[in-house]
Amino acid sequence: MKHLGGQERSGGVATRQKPGDGPAHKAPKTKQKGEKLTLQMRLLKALAHPLRVAILDLMNAGEWSPNELKKALNEGLSQVSYHIKVLKDFGMIELTRTEPRRGAVEHFYRATERAFVPSGIASDIPKVAQRIIGNGILENIERDVADSLEAGTFYERDDWHVGWLPVDLDDQGCRDAEKLADKFIEDFLKLEAESASRRAKVKDGGEHISISAVLLVFGSKDGKMANVREWRQEREQGSLGDKRRSKTS
Repeated sequence: MKHLGGQERSGGVATRQKPGDGPAHKAPKTKQKGEKLTLQMRLLKALAHPLRVAILDLMNAGEWSPNELKKALNEGLSQVSYHIKVLKDFGMIELTRTEPRRGAVEHFYRATERAFVPSGIASDIPKVAQRIIGNGILENIERDVADSLEAGTFYERDDWHVGWLPVDLDDQGCRDAEKLADKFIEDFLKLEAESASRRAKVKDGGEHISISAVLLVFGSKDGKMANVREWRQEREQGSLGDKRRSKTS
């Protein structure tokens, strides 16, 4: 399962524009043969174009209008507007507000729901789309961690946790690790729902504590050897410091 992080969203992607996938054609409908598409199908169909991945990645972090996206993504307004309509038709984004602008009305959208790409369909997502999604999440993580450290909230509570576990697994172990990651995300989101339920029973609304959880399971360049390299570097730096201190003494 691939968690697309941030507010609430998810996706699958194809890298090339297919015939009929453009502004000159009608956006696809969310119903097929009278039946609603499943979430998995909506994800794959809604994000069957890399530009839609980029749009949803931005809308996951906040509100965007077609004009703003046109400038940010350096794309034509007609292209951006078309793909926004596709995402809206598939229920991935929603209209949040409108503003009058020079005789016209500007529409603003954001991502609508937290979603996942289950492991069973993750392999259908081309590598280019995975990188777009993954890199966007990593940038959000880096910014969140840096801002939290600077603000002093990272270590403010006593129940913070940081862990790094380079290990050596076989293919089955890697698959099992992904399942463990899936379960952690599902359980962690349950904590948010349980907190909201408890707050609903309190007159003043209860506590609202901003918490971020970061979970990365990835193919490591060095794996367990990263620990060895770090130990060697520390040892070399320590030896160099001892030599410098002996010279000055």
